[in-house]
Amino acid sequence: MPESKKGWDWEITSKTSYWGWSMREIWSYRHLLGSLVRRDFLLSYQQTVLGPLWILLQPLLTLVTYVLVFGKLVGVSTGNLPPVLFYFSGIVLWSLFSDSFGGTSNTFRDNAQVFSKVYFPRLIVPLAVTSTQFFRFFIQFVMLLLLIGYYWAFQDLPSPFSLITLAFPFAVICTAGIGLGLGLLFSVITAKYRDIAGTVTLGIRLFMYLTPVIYPLESLPEKYRWMVQLNPLTPLFELNRLSLLGEGTVTAGQLLYSIIFMIVVLSGAMLVFNKQSDKLIDVV
Repeated sequence: MPESKKGWDWEITSKTSYWGWSMREIWSYRHLLGSLVRRDFLLSYQQTVLGPLWILLQPLLTLVTYVLVFGKLVGVSTGNLPPVLFYFSGIVLWSLFSDSFGGTSNTFRDNAQVFSKVYFPRLIVPLAVTSTQFFRFFIQFVMLLLLIGYYWAFQDLPSPFSLITLAFPFAVICTAGIGLGLGLLFSVITAKYRDIAGTVTLGIRLFMYLTPVIYPLESLPEKYRWMVQLNPLTPLFELNRLSLLGEGTVTAGQLLYSIIFMIVVLSGAMLVFNKQSDKLIDVV
C-alpha cells in the first residue's frame, strides 16, 4: 500500500495546538496512567519506617495540632460539632486540594528528562498525580467515616446523613478539579520562571487561612466574611461539612460560583498546558 494512503491514529509533529490532545489518545495511554499512579504511590513511602501508614498518620498529627492550638489555646468555635470531626473533615478535603495542586505544579520540573526522551500525552502526568491523591483521600475518608460512626454511636451525635449527603461527591470532585486546574496553570509558570516555584508552598499555606478549614464561615464577622466568600473553595468546604456532619453555610448561588470557576480554570489551564507543554521542554 502506498505510503501516502496509510491511515494514522495520530501524528507527532513540531506544531503545537491548544487542541493537541484527545480523549481517545488519553484512553490509549490508560495503562501508562495506571503505572504512574502505582509508581507515585510506592515512591512516596519507600525507605520509610511506617510506609503507607503515613497516609493516616499525617492527617491525624495535623488533627491533634489543630485541636490543641485552635480548639484549646485560641478557642476557635466549631459550632455544635465536635472539634475532632470539624477539623478532620476539613483536613481531609484540604489535603486533596493542596497535594493535587502542589504535585501538579511541579510537572515539568520533576519530569523534564522523561518528557525530552519519550512521547506520550503530557497531561497523563498531572492526571496521575491527581489520581494518586484521590486514592489517598479515599483511605483518609474511611477514617473520617469511622470517627463519625464513633461519635454517632457513643457520643450522642445526631445522625448527620440525609439527602444532602449525596452532594458530598460533588464537593470532592469540584475541589480536585480546582486543584488540578490551578496546578496545570502553575506548572507552565514555574517551568518558565523557577523562582515562582518556591512561593507555591507558601502560597498554599496562606491560602488555607482564606478557606474555612479551621473555622466555620458563619463564625466570621460580617465585614470580613466577603473576603473568604471570594474563595471558590469556601462553598465546597461548607458543603462538605453540611453533607457529612449536618452543619454548613452554603447557597445555590455560591455553589454555582464554584462550578463556573472550576470549569473556566480547568478548561483554560488544560488549553494553555497543551499549547506550551512541548515548547517548555527546551526551557526547563
